[in-house]
Amino acid sequence: MVTTHVFIAVSLDGYIARENDDIDWLLQRDDPTEDHGYTAFIADKEWIVMGRGSYEKVLTFDTWPYDRPVLVLSRQLADTPVPEALKGKVQFSGRTPKEVLDDLAAQNVHRVYLDGGRVIQSFLREGLVADMVITTVPVLLGSGKALFGTLHQDIDLTLVSSRSFPSGLVQSHYRVTS
Repeated sequence: MVTTHVFIAVSLDGYIARENDDIDWLLQRDDPTEDHGYTAFIADKEWIVMGRGSYEKVLTFDTWPYDRPVLVLSRQLADTPVPEALKGKVQFSGRTPKEVLDDLAAQNVHRVYLDGGRVIQSFLREGLVADMVITTVPVLLGSGKALFGTLHQDIDLTLVSSRSFPSGLVQSHYRVTS
């Protein structure tokens, strides 16, 4: 069985990016002396599933940051070729969350990192998220792209742990219980 896991940062008012997709508010808080648990989180993940918006943001970075295969969920990109520099590192798919997990299970994949607001929302709506590590950055943006969208029903969470960092970030780990 494939389980999915979220590791993401949000502003105090719940946004993962500005309306224009800018994450400058997050990058300004980047402190190379604080890992915030990402290394431990990613250690047992075999694949990363992200949305087109996250993929396009990562393409603006100086180097490709992932050492695991990445599946980009996008109907728009599904029938386009992967850029030459990312062949063997990235795949595109227009499949549903359930279909993606079935495909990964057939490849004997067990643990997947989900990244990107819309991807996280779609997996949550289908009850396909095991847990979430959400790091809150002490900044109010006032508007932007919300981590959580409209839900058809409540999603109950259980707090597993919470910790703060010298930079002021607060990280909460939740298990999805509904």
